[in-house]
Amino acid sequence: MDFTRRETLALGAGAALMTVLPLRAYAATTDELIAEFTGGADIADTGIDFTAPEIAENGNTVPISVSAEGASAIMVLASGNPTPPVATFNFGPLAGSHSASTRIRLAGTQDVIAIAKLADGSFARASKTVKVTIGGCGG
Repeated sequence: MDFTRRETLALGAGAALMTVLPLRAYAATTDELIAEFTGGADIADTGIDFTAPEIAENGNTVPISVSAEGASAIMVLASGNPTPPVATFNFGPLAGSHSASTRIRLAGTQDVIAIAKLADGSFARASKTVKVTIGGCGG
């Protein structure tokens, strides 16, 4: 089978589009993601400790830590990122600690939100606005 240069480039562009398309097709909003995680349940404003800097000098590495006593899962979202879900931490019944720390990438100044699913089935929420001064994943 012989391909012309034009046909080969068209095939390559199609493959590149197939690779990039799923990343751009992610259109769920932060509120939709929270509703999916909680099943539409009410969310309390207490019961979760969330630490993030007020000002991040570099949006590429923003340290955060989150903990919730008795949590079975904690979801972290960055509302201003092109892809809002940052991480979901799951804790089993034998977990010695219900906390996690990591570094995340932020596209710019935005709210970072943590939602915890507690062992009794209730949910807790904490958020913090992080001001990114330079860098970031979106420019």
